[in-house]
Amino acid sequence: MPQTTLTLISSMATKALLADLVAAFAQQHPDTGVAITSVGGVDAAKRVVAGEAFDIVALASDAIARLATSGHVVADTRVDLVHSAVAVAVPAGAPLPDISTEAALKAAVLAAPTLGYSTGPSGVQLAALFERWGIAQQIAPRIVTPPPGISVGSLVARGEVALGFQQLSEMMGVPGIQVIGGLPEAVQIVTTFSAARATVSPQAAAVQTFLDFAASPATADLKRQHGMTPA
Repeated sequence: MPQTTLTLISSMATKALLADLVAAFAQQHPDTGVAITSVGGVDAAKRVVAGEAFDIVALASDAIARLATSGHVVADTRVDLVHSAVAVAVPAGAPLPDISTEAALKAAVLAAPTLGYSTGPSGVQLAALFERWGIAQQIAPRIVTPPPGISVGSLVARGEVALGFQQLSEMMGVPGIQVIGGLPEAVQIVTTFSAARATVSPQAAAVQTFLDFAASPATADLKRQHGMTPA
């Protein structure tokens, strides 16, 4: 049985990856357990700011940077874990639109009866892309925003979203959808996910051991299996 249990809060994008990282860590450090709470990224940051007690925070790098500035995580403990790209999916069995170029992707977005993307950092950048294309107002009535903690992929699977955008890691393994591929390179959105020790954590040494492991080259293959690139 673990003698030490660390608590970690993360956004949904890295939920499955972190579960596997924790399992691998436990094999090397059976005396230290890690309990994960995964929620929407905005909610996770709010909970940390509100003073909820966690040992480790794993979020998009810009969110970690803001928490470091506000003193809620220890800046010099930050490690970058993965780079995560956005993928596009349709319901299983639906025709696959061409998204191979920026122009083709724009046409697919304009043709879709319903669109879905997350409220996380990739969704913010996607909304900015639609603004740059000059189509934001035109497609606004067709956008379905998932509730916190609900994946875009699940809405695609239920037929509520015809064309869904989310981190590939969150699309992988969702039944009832077909992932077409990533965004074209010209407009691809890549989010870096990082982790750091929460300032309130009293377990600095154990946290550092986990962070070192999570960022180590030994975890690279595991990260690729989840559709991400090691940072």
